[in-house]
Amino acid sequence: MKIISIVVPVYNEQENIIHFYREICNVMKTTNYDFQLFFVNDGSSDASAELIRELEEKDTHVKGLFLARNFGHQVALTCGLDHANGDAVITMDGDMQHPPELIPLLLEKWEAGYEVVQTIRETTEGVSWLKKMTSSCYYKVLNNMANIHIQEGGSDFRLMDQVVVRSFRRYKEQARFIRGMIGAMGYKQTQIEFVAPKRFAGTSKFSPRKMLHFALDGITAYSNLPLRLSLYGGLLSGLISFLLVLHVLFIKIFTYDAVPGWATIAASILFLGGIQLTVLGIIGEYIGRIFAEVKQRPLYLLEREPENEIEK
Repeated sequence: MKIISIVVPVYNEQENIIHFYREICNVMKTTNYDFQLFFVNDGSSDASAELIRELEEKDTHVKGLFLARNFGHQVALTCGLDHANGDAVITMDGDMQHPPELIPLLLEKWEAGYEVVQTIRETTEGVSWLKKMTSSCYYKVLNNMANIHIQEGGSDFRLMDQVVVRSFRRYKEQARFIRGMIGAMGYKQTQIEFVAPKRFAGTSKFSPRKMLHFALDGITAYSNLPLRLSLYGGLLSGLISFLLVLHVLFIKIFTYDAVPGWATIAASILFLGGIQLTVLGIIGEYIGRIFAEVKQRPLYLLEREPENEIEK
């Protein structure tokens, strides 16, 4: 019998774990597959780790992976993918916003020959109009800048054939934007649209700061356009500065209004200073990411290795 590995990153989700586990068990009973359920505890400070250990002891389907600290959602997903050895691997969140009842449809598409089945979130129940607008604008900006197309509404709820998972493990970059990585890998892919329900319990752990970092990872990982725009901005500011110099010379030579020129000087200094700081900030962002990559530190550390470690 083929085995399906389900990878679920967990960060302070004690109110959701048991309900999610029961729903997964109920759904998988309706399929013709055995399954493994990998809970990746991402340094939770609540009772999540204890609940996962209890489920491990009661049900051999449950496998716990316990990160040494909070490494972030994308790294937690990576950890699960590194250890999942099923014939196909499904990644999803454990707050019920990725509906388990869609799993049979994912499996059906996989059986039809697709190696990646990506879910596309049409909307989320109860989400604010501001978040919808900023998300839509972000994907438009990203797709205009990146050299690959990233589907608007794409989520980390997807099925991947083990062939794709093994290829994914070869990607070692520190800044993880898995949606873009999977989309850029190729293979035979298809999509399923769904409406994300509200969380079963608790609140989202994806703070505005984390969302901003995630957005920057997506842009800097797949586009050097910000650096190119910095060059264009520098050339434009140089042209404007040259025109200002001509203006100052004209005032000095042909008029008697040279003394009050402090306003022109102040404006040009402020303009050039702003351009320079912006360009330095963009360059610094890329240099910071280069610095993180060249250190070649491990993406994550586990509190303890699983008993049956999988060869990668």
